[in-house]
Amino acid sequence: MRMKACLQWFALGAMLVLCCAAANAEIRLVDDKGETVVLREPARRIISLAPHVTELLYAAGAGERIVGAVEYSNYPEAAKQIPRVGNNQLLDLERIVTLKPDLIVVWLHGNVQRQLDKLLKLGTPVFYNEPHRLGDIARSIEQFGQLAGTETVAAQAARAFAAREAELRARYAGRAPVRVFYQIWQKPLMTINGNHLISDVIRLCGGQNIFADLKPLVPVISTEAVVEADPEAIGTAIIDTKAQDGLNGWKKWSGLTATARNNFFTIHTDLISRHTPRILDGAQQICVYLDAARARRQK
Repeated sequence: MRMKACLQWFALGAMLVLCCAAANAEIRLVDDKGETVVLREPARRIISLAPHVTELLYAAGAGERIVGAVEYSNYPEAAKQIPRVGNNQLLDLERIVTLKPDLIVVWLHGNVQRQLDKLLKLGTPVFYNEPHRLGDIARSIEQFGQLAGTETVAAQAARAFAAREAELRARYAGRAPVRVFYQIWQKPLMTINGNHLISDVIRLCGGQNIFADLKPLVPVISTEAVVEADPEAIGTAIIDTKAQDGLNGWKKWSGLTATARNNFFTIHTDLISRHTPRILDGAQQICVYLDAARARRQK
Protein backbone atom coordinates (compact mmCIF):
# COMPACT_ATOMS: atom_id res chain seq x y z
CA MET A 1 0.00 0.00 0.00
CA ARG A 2 2.82 2.35 0.87
CA MET A 3 4.48 1.64 -2.48
CA LYS A 4 1.21 2.29 -4.31
CA ALA A 5 0.73 5.60 -2.51
CA CYS A 6 4.28 6.66 -3.39
CA LEU A 7 3.70 5.84 -7.03
CA GLN A 8 0.49 7.88 -7.04
CA TRP A 9 2.25 10.87 -5.50
CA PHE A 10 5.07 10.49 -8.02
CA ALA A 11 2.61 10.43 -10.92
CA LEU A 12 0.80 13.49 -9.57
CA GLY A 13 4.08 15.35 -9.20
CA ALA A 14 5.09 14.47 -12.72
CA MET A 15 1.78 15.77 -14.06
CA LEU A 16 2.22 19.05 -12.19
CA VAL A 17 5.71 19.44 -13.62
CA LEU A 18 4.42 18.81 -17.12
CA CYS A 19 1.56 21.28 -16.66
CA CYS A 20 3.93 23.97 -15.38
CA ALA A 21 6.30 23.32 -18.23
CA ALA A 22 3.45 23.62 -20.76
CA ALA A 23 2.27 26.84 -19.16
CA ASN A 24 5.75 28.32 -19.38
CA ALA A 25 6.58 26.91 -22.83
CA GLU A 26 7.82 29.51 -25.27
CA ILE A 27 5.59 30.75 -28.09
CA ARG A 28 7.07 30.52 -31.57
CA LEU A 29 5.15 31.85 -34.60
CA VAL A 30 5.99 32.87 -38.17
CA ASP A 31 4.51 36.28 -39.02
CA ASP A 32 3.34 37.66 -42.38
CA LYS A 33 6.82 38.92 -43.15
CA GLY A 34 8.09 35.37 -42.91
CA GLU A 35 10.03 36.00 -39.71
CA THR A 36 9.88 33.78 -36.64
CA VAL A 37 8.79 35.61 -33.50
CA VAL A 38 9.59 34.03 -30.16
CA LEU A 39 8.01 34.91 -26.80
CA ARG A 40 9.05 33.25 -23.57
CA GLU A 41 5.49 33.61 -22.29
CA PRO A 42 2.18 35.11 -23.49
CA ALA A 43 2.34 38.85 -24.09
CA ARG A 44 0.84 40.99 -21.34
CA ARG A 45 1.64 44.47 -22.66
CA ILE A 46 0.88 44.79 -26.37
CA ILE A 47 1.19 47.83 -28.63
CA SER A 48 -0.90 47.89 -31.81
CA LEU A 49 0.39 49.92 -34.75
CA ALA A 50 -2.71 49.62 -36.95
CA PRO A 51 -6.45 50.06 -36.33
CA HIS A 52 -7.19 46.65 -37.84
CA VAL A 53 -4.63 45.04 -35.52
CA THR A 54 -6.37 46.60 -32.52
CA GLU A 55 -9.70 45.20 -33.67
CA LEU A 56 -8.23 41.74 -34.31
CA LEU A 57 -6.65 41.68 -30.85
CA TYR A 58 -10.03 42.40 -29.29
CA ALA A 59 -11.60 39.66 -31.42
CA ALA A 60 -8.92 37.30 -30.10
CA GLY A 61 -9.78 38.15 -26.49
CA ALA A 62 -6.60 40.19 -25.97
CA GLY A 63 -8.08 43.69 -25.90
CA GLU A 64 -7.30 44.25 -22.23
CA ARG A 65 -3.63 43.61 -22.93
CA ILE A 66 -3.27 46.49 -25.38
CA VAL A 67 -1.37 49.29 -23.62
CA GLY A 68 -0.92 51.54 -26.66
CA ALA A 69 -2.46 51.95 -30.12
CA VAL A 70 -2.24 54.27 -33.12
CA GLU A 71 -4.86 56.84 -34.04
CA TYR A 72 -8.16 55.65 -35.58
CA SER A 73 -8.15 52.55 -33.38
CA ASN A 74 -11.82 53.13 -32.69
CA TYR A 75 -13.44 49.70 -32.63
CA PRO A 76 -14.76 48.26 -30.42
CA GLU A 77 -15.83 51.16 -28.22
CA ALA A 78 -13.31 50.25 -25.51
CA ALA A 79 -10.46 50.77 -28.00
CA LYS A 80 -11.08 54.53 -27.94
CA GLN A 81 -9.71 54.65 -24.39
CA ILE A 82 -6.33 53.10 -25.23
CA PRO A 83 -3.38 55.55 -24.95
CA ARG A 84 -2.23 56.76 -28.39
CA VAL A 85 1.30 56.23 -29.70
CA GLY A 86 1.10 58.30 -32.90
CA ASN A 87 -0.13 57.22 -36.31
CA ASN A 88 1.07 55.05 -39.18
CA GLN A 89 3.19 57.92 -40.53
CA LEU A 90 4.72 59.20 -37.29
CA LEU A 91 5.12 57.09 -34.16
CA ASP A 92 5.75 58.46 -30.70
CA LEU A 93 8.78 56.30 -29.95
CA GLU A 94 9.33 57.88 -26.54
CA ARG A 95 5.77 57.03 -25.50
CA ILE A 96 6.20 53.48 -26.78
CA VAL A 97 9.33 53.01 -24.65
CA THR A 98 7.55 54.42 -21.60
CA LEU A 99 4.71 51.90 -21.98
CA LYS A 100 7.20 49.01 -21.68
CA PRO A 101 5.59 46.64 -24.21
CA ASP A 102 6.53 42.98 -24.41
CA LEU A 103 5.09 42.72 -27.96
CA ILE A 104 4.52 45.19 -30.80
CA VAL A 105 2.19 44.23 -33.66
CA VAL A 106 2.82 46.01 -36.96
CA TRP A 107 0.91 46.35 -40.24
CA LEU A 108 3.38 45.01 -42.79
CA HIS A 109 2.76 47.58 -45.54
CA GLY A 110 0.93 50.18 -43.50
CA ASN A 111 3.70 51.61 -41.33
CA VAL A 112 6.60 53.78 -42.51
CA GLN A 113 9.78 51.70 -42.68
CA ARG A 114 12.09 54.37 -41.26
CA GLN A 115 9.88 54.50 -38.18
CA LEU A 116 9.93 50.73 -37.90
CA ASP A 117 13.72 50.66 -38.20
CA LYS A 118 13.93 52.82 -35.07
CA LEU A 119 11.37 50.65 -33.37
CA LEU A 120 13.32 47.47 -34.04
CA LYS A 121 16.31 48.90 -32.18
CA LEU A 122 14.29 48.78 -28.96
CA GLY A 123 14.69 45.02 -28.87
CA THR A 124 10.99 44.35 -28.22
CA PRO A 125 9.55 41.42 -30.22
CA VAL A 126 7.74 42.69 -33.35
CA PHE A 127 5.04 40.68 -35.12
CA TYR A 128 4.06 41.70 -38.68
CA ASN A 129 0.48 41.20 -39.85
CA GLU A 130 -1.17 41.66 -43.24
CA PRO A 131 -4.03 39.41 -44.39
CA HIS A 132 -4.40 39.04 -48.17
CA ARG A 133 -7.27 36.57 -48.19
CA LEU A 134 -10.38 36.38 -46.05
CA GLY A 135 -9.12 33.12 -44.59
CA ASP A 136 -6.05 35.01 -43.36
CA ILE A 137 -8.26 36.99 -40.98
CA ALA A 138 -9.29 33.85 -39.13
CA ARG A 139 -5.65 32.76 -39.05
CA SER A 140 -4.59 36.16 -37.69
CA ILE A 141 -7.14 35.95 -34.88
CA GLU A 142 -5.81 32.53 -33.90
CA GLN A 143 -2.21 33.78 -34.01
CA PHE A 144 -3.02 36.76 -31.79
CA GLY A 145 -4.71 34.39 -29.38
CA GLN A 146 -1.54 32.31 -29.22
CA LEU A 147 0.63 35.37 -28.68
CA ALA A 148 -1.57 36.63 -25.85
CA GLY A 149 -2.47 33.29 -24.31
CA THR A 150 -6.18 33.68 -25.14
CA GLU A 151 -6.41 30.71 -27.49
CA THR A 152 -9.90 29.58 -26.44
CA VAL A 153 -11.59 32.91 -27.20
CA ALA A 154 -9.56 33.34 -30.39
CA ALA A 155 -10.44 29.87 -31.68
CA GLN A 156 -14.16 30.53 -31.20
CA ALA A 157 -13.95 33.88 -33.00
CA ALA A 158 -11.93 32.37 -35.86
CA ARG A 159 -14.45 29.55 -36.32
CA ALA A 160 -17.37 31.99 -36.35
CA PHE A 161 -15.66 34.12 -38.99
CA ALA A 162 -14.78 31.10 -41.15
CA ALA A 163 -18.34 29.77 -40.95
CA ARG A 164 -19.84 33.08 -42.03
CA GLU A 165 -17.35 33.41 -44.89
CA ALA A 166 -18.14 29.88 -46.07
CA GLU A 167 -21.86 30.62 -45.99
CA LEU A 168 -21.42 33.73 -48.15
CA ARG A 169 -19.18 31.91 -50.62
CA ALA A 170 -21.70 29.09 -50.94
CA ARG A 171 -24.56 31.54 -51.45
CA TYR A 172 -22.87 33.43 -54.28
CA ALA A 173 -20.94 30.59 -55.91
CA GLY A 174 -21.87 30.01 -59.52
CA ARG A 175 -23.50 33.38 -60.11
CA ALA A 176 -22.76 35.18 -63.34
CA PRO A 177 -19.48 37.15 -63.08
CA VAL A 178 -19.53 40.95 -62.89
CA ARG A 179 -16.49 42.91 -64.09
CA VAL A 180 -15.58 45.39 -61.34
CA PHE A 181 -13.32 48.42 -61.06
CA TYR A 182 -12.55 49.25 -57.44
CA GLN A 183 -11.19 52.76 -56.85
CA ILE A 184 -8.87 53.23 -53.88
CA TRP A 185 -7.95 56.86 -54.56
CA GLN A 186 -8.85 59.61 -57.04
CA LYS A 187 -5.70 61.70 -57.44
CA PRO A 188 -3.62 59.85 -58.38
CA LEU A 189 -6.08 57.25 -59.60
CA MET A 190 -5.37 54.02 -57.72
CA THR A 191 -6.88 50.56 -57.61
CA ILE A 192 -6.08 47.08 -56.26
CA ASN A 193 -4.58 43.98 -57.81
CA GLY A 194 -5.70 40.39 -57.36
CA ASN A 195 -3.63 39.84 -54.22
CA HIS A 196 -5.41 42.54 -52.25
CA LEU A 197 -7.90 41.52 -49.58
CA ILE A 198 -10.66 43.61 -51.18
CA SER A 199 -10.14 41.71 -54.41
CA ASP A 200 -10.86 38.50 -52.49
CA VAL A 201 -14.10 40.06 -51.27
CA ILE A 202 -15.04 40.89 -54.86
CA ARG A 203 -14.32 37.27 -55.87
CA LEU A 204 -16.47 35.98 -53.01
CA CYS A 205 -19.42 37.88 -54.50
CA GLY A 206 -18.82 36.57 -58.00
CA GLY A 207 -17.07 39.72 -59.20
CA GLN A 208 -13.97 39.96 -61.39
CA ASN A 209 -11.39 42.64 -60.59
CA ILE A 210 -10.50 44.12 -63.99
CA PHE A 211 -6.99 45.02 -62.77
CA ALA A 212 -6.25 41.78 -60.92
CA ASP A 213 -3.23 41.00 -63.11
CA LEU A 214 -1.28 44.16 -62.31
CA LYS A 215 1.84 43.58 -60.19
CA PRO A 216 1.71 46.31 -57.49
CA LEU A 217 -0.69 45.58 -54.65
CA VAL A 218 -2.13 49.11 -55.08
CA PRO A 219 -1.32 50.20 -58.67
CA VAL A 220 -1.59 53.71 -60.08
CA ILE A 221 -3.59 53.63 -63.30
CA SER A 222 -4.97 56.02 -65.91
CA THR A 223 -8.53 57.03 -66.65
CA GLU A 224 -8.02 55.72 -70.17
CA ALA A 225 -7.18 52.26 -68.80
CA VAL A 226 -10.47 52.14 -66.93
CA VAL A 227 -12.44 53.35 -69.95
CA GLU A 228 -10.76 50.75 -72.17
CA ALA A 229 -11.48 47.95 -69.69
CA ASP A 230 -15.14 49.05 -69.53
CA PRO A 231 -16.18 47.71 -66.11
CA GLU A 232 -19.77 46.72 -65.50
CA ALA A 233 -19.65 48.06 -61.92
CA ILE A 234 -17.49 50.66 -60.15
CA GLY A 235 -17.05 50.89 -56.40
CA THR A 236 -15.07 52.70 -53.72
CA ALA A 237 -14.82 53.18 -49.96
CA ILE A 238 -15.97 56.32 -48.16
CA ILE A 239 -15.50 57.71 -44.66
CA ASP A 240 -18.51 60.01 -44.51
CA THR A 241 -21.66 58.45 -45.91
CA LYS A 242 -23.16 61.93 -46.35
CA ALA A 243 -20.26 63.22 -48.47
CA GLN A 244 -19.78 62.93 -52.22
CA ASP A 245 -19.05 59.34 -53.06
CA GLY A 246 -15.94 60.08 -55.13
CA LEU A 247 -17.35 58.33 -58.19
CA ASN A 248 -19.19 61.24 -59.80
CA GLY A 249 -16.32 61.79 -62.22
CA TRP A 250 -17.10 58.50 -63.94
CA LYS A 251 -20.68 59.49 -64.65
CA LYS A 252 -19.60 61.75 -67.50
CA TRP A 253 -18.28 58.70 -69.35
CA SER A 254 -21.63 57.70 -70.84
CA GLY A 255 -20.02 54.94 -72.90
CA LEU A 256 -19.04 52.96 -69.81
CA THR A 257 -21.30 50.02 -69.06
CA ALA A 258 -21.21 50.95 -65.36
CA THR A 259 -22.41 54.47 -66.18
CA ALA A 260 -25.07 53.39 -68.66
CA ARG A 261 -26.57 51.05 -66.05
CA ASN A 262 -25.83 53.24 -63.00
CA ASN A 263 -23.83 50.46 -61.39
CA PHE A 264 -21.95 52.49 -58.78
CA PHE A 265 -21.51 51.41 -55.17
CA THR A 266 -19.88 52.79 -52.04
CA ILE A 267 -18.97 51.01 -48.80
CA HIS A 268 -17.99 52.60 -45.50
CA THR A 269 -14.23 52.29 -45.28
CA ASP A 270 -14.32 50.60 -41.85
CA LEU A 271 -16.31 47.73 -43.37
CA ILE A 272 -14.10 47.07 -46.38
CA SER A 273 -10.64 48.56 -45.84
CA ARG A 274 -9.90 46.99 -42.46
CA HIS A 275 -8.61 43.43 -42.22
CA THR A 276 -11.09 42.43 -39.52
CA PRO A 277 -14.24 40.31 -39.05
CA ARG A 278 -16.36 43.35 -39.99
CA ILE A 279 -15.13 43.03 -43.57
CA LEU A 280 -17.81 40.39 -44.04
CA ASP A 281 -20.40 43.11 -43.37
CA GLY A 282 -18.86 45.04 -46.25
CA ALA A 283 -18.70 41.89 -48.36
CA GLN A 284 -22.39 41.28 -47.84
CA GLN A 285 -23.13 44.80 -49.10
CA ILE A 286 -20.94 44.33 -52.18
CA CYS A 287 -22.67 41.03 -52.95
CA VAL A 288 -26.02 42.82 -52.90
CA TYR A 289 -24.70 45.55 -55.21
CA LEU A 290 -23.35 43.01 -57.69
CA ASP A 291 -26.65 41.14 -57.67
CA ALA A 292 -28.34 44.44 -58.55
CA ALA A 293 -25.88 44.86 -61.44
CA ARG A 294 -26.81 41.39 -62.71
CA ALA A 295 -30.49 42.25 -62.51
CA ARG A 296 -29.99 45.39 -64.61
CA ARG A 297 -28.76 43.31 -67.53
CA GLN A 298 -32.35 42.35 -68.18
CA LYS A 299 -33.57 45.95 -68.46
